[in-house]
Amino acid sequence: MSPLPADLPPVDTRRVDAREKVTGAARYATDLLPDDLAYAVPATATVGRGRITELDTSAAAAIPGVLLVLTHLDHLDLQSPGFVMGGGYGVQSLQPLLDDQIAYRGQTIALVVAETLIAATQAANLVRAVYEPEPFAVTLDSPGVERLSQPATIPLPFLADLDVGDAESAYAAAPVRVDAVYDQPAQHQNPMELIGATVWWHGDSLVVHEGTQNAAAIRHGLARQLGIDPDHVEVVSPYTGGGFGQKNSLQIHIAPLAVAARRLGRPVKLVVSRTQLFHHTSFRPASRHRIRLGADEHGRMLAALHDVEHQTSRFDLFPLMYTETTARLYGIGDFRGRQTFARMDTQTPGFMRAPFEHPGVFAFESAVDELAYAARRDPLEFRLANDTTVDPVTGEPFSSRHLAQCLRRGAKRFGWSARQHQPASMRADDGSLVGWGVAVGAYPASIVPSAAHLVATADGRIRVEVDGHEMGQGIRSSIALLVAENLGIDVRHVDIVVGDTRVATQHLTAGSWGTASTLGAVHAALRELRKQLGAEINGPVDVTAAVAATGGDHVEVRAETLGPGQTEQDAEHARQGLVALSGPEFTGYSSFSWIAHFVEVHVEPTTCRIRVPRVVSVADCGRVASPVTAASQVRGGIVWGIGASLREAGEVDPRYGGWLNASLEEYSVPVNADIGTLDVDFIGEPDLRFHPVGVKGLGEVSMVGVAAAVANAVYHATGVRHRRLPIRIEDVLAGSTGSSR
Repeated sequence: MSPLPADLPPVDTRRVDAREKVTGAARYATDLLPDDLAYAVPATATVGRGRITELDTSAAAAIPGVLLVLTHLDHLDLQSPGFVMGGGYGVQSLQPLLDDQIAYRGQTIALVVAETLIAATQAANLVRAVYEPEPFAVTLDSPGVERLSQPATIPLPFLADLDVGDAESAYAAAPVRVDAVYDQPAQHQNPMELIGATVWWHGDSLVVHEGTQNAAAIRHGLARQLGIDPDHVEVVSPYTGGGFGQKNSLQIHIAPLAVAARRLGRPVKLVVSRTQLFHHTSFRPASRHRIRLGADEHGRMLAALHDVEHQTSRFDLFPLMYTETTARLYGIGDFRGRQTFARMDTQTPGFMRAPFEHPGVFAFESAVDELAYAARRDPLEFRLANDTTVDPVTGEPFSSRHLAQCLRRGAKRFGWSARQHQPASMRADDGSLVGWGVAVGAYPASIVPSAAHLVATADGRIRVEVDGHEMGQGIRSSIALLVAENLGIDVRHVDIVVGDTRVATQHLTAGSWGTASTLGAVHAALRELRKQLGAEINGPVDVTAAVAATGGDHVEVRAETLGPGQTEQDAEHARQGLVALSGPEFTGYSSFSWIAHFVEVHVEPTTCRIRVPRVVSVADCGRVASPVTAASQVRGGIVWGIGASLREAGEVDPRYGGWLNASLEEYSVPVNADIGTLDVDFIGEPDLRFHPVGVKGLGEVSMVGVAAAVANAVYHATGVRHRRLPIRIEDVLAGSTGSSR
């Protein structure tokens, strides 16, 4: 086989879809402009809860260009899609526009369709409703919040409370203890590609272009809602434009769009505005964590109790899985976790990058830092002294755990040895208080049912069709690099199709399982392809010659893989866009990805403004499948963590409900000026016990622990603990006068 072209960059530097994305060649769902396109805009409720007693759409319908105004009075004849975490397909089980009930402020009460976006927007603003309001609750402290024990409400084994040893007794007997409560606000994903879809009917078949992480859920969920065969629903999503959990299921606007498109006989597009996005789809729920930790005189942790409650809607229960991770951070033999729902009047919350792990580890790792100081130990040494190679919950070894190596390598790169232990003891040249903080993070490693279809052609190209989605994480690059390396071919000779139900079932891509699951199926398909081509198990393959030798113009193979302990029933659930509630079940080991973060903050002594000039993060995610996209994922996770610790919070008004800061002007996220040097490194040891290629998840673990490291650094700089996120200037100012938060 001829050598690769001299101008081809080294394989480990390539991102195969970079040019398409930066030049605008990549086409997203709402970039489409089919002929005769109409535009839809929702009108929304202005009360926190109640029912509609009068609804006037006459002024809206009179606007020139308005084609249709859909309300509950039009009898849309739609079924509920069911909640994705309750055995259904939807971002929530409540489908607006079916009755006069208002469950939360911002709920859609009408869908206006017009010839132009301007006309649709103007008309939506003219929809008038009269309500019979009802009392509502929108914060954890609001009257009327209903609290339910998760195990009592959803008696599933993987959602049970954790009880290892006797944590209560061990904590009571510990000579060094910490007991603190930590608050995490609701947060919103704000992807660059807004929630939106372009839909049309082709005869009796519905075509949907939607940026999604779960095309199969859209396909089967719409079939349920519309009462049609799933084979008559086609979903295309080559790019998601950022999902972060928010696009993991069927959104509430798509079924009404399908109704509008059918009634009008033309394509209809809806792009949810940034302001409406906050009320239209899921978000990270607010949560409250009580952490109690106990240690002996030598700094060995003896007991941990983690009690958490988080918000959910009145009509869905969004499961809690916080303690699954915090129980595994250290070798604590006595651990107890309790998890509680707080039902209130919002839309159903959902998954947002590191959905449970980020808030839970912020609380736990902040408490660990407090315990280290109470035990008079260096926070880094304290964590290393409590490391473990055995899962304290199951008693089994981890498939791999190089967390101590992450800590040691990160400390060396960061220069931790120069840190002065005493808080408020370090100063920058400009007089700012300097703080250095450390925290660790973990995220469960998962594999789900996956499928891959490979076609080798006579011109030496490989076409790969998989049931995964491109959300910005670089799945195309990971696949292309694996195929190119395996066959010894030019990475530019690999063509990849993702997010298209016309070629594969397109199950949910989430939970940092996308790369591991997809690469497992591609790896299995490559083995089969080598057999069909008559090639050796290893080594380069002259694809052109091998295909020609078969006597045909192409060779195609398929492979389907399951996670450990999963069955064909789980695979069928995945094909239908449902969440498989069993497996993976690893026999003889547990599996997580790990990371360590070191953060430096500068606190200006007069204004108390916090800056983060540098971060060092070292990850243990097994083999790094695509170094360029992996480093990008970690940098993105760090930025998210900085935003979560210093900027981001969904603000609600308990008098009226809804989100007050529903825009990027008021929902503050970090910008370039807020971010200093981000130094990212990887251990890079393949985890072949977990995965045939040796990879584990990375996208979400990259965020876990960042907020705790920032908060710990702020404490080191100022001597004041902050237990509620985000940490704002007024909080640091208040702390400087002696109060704690």
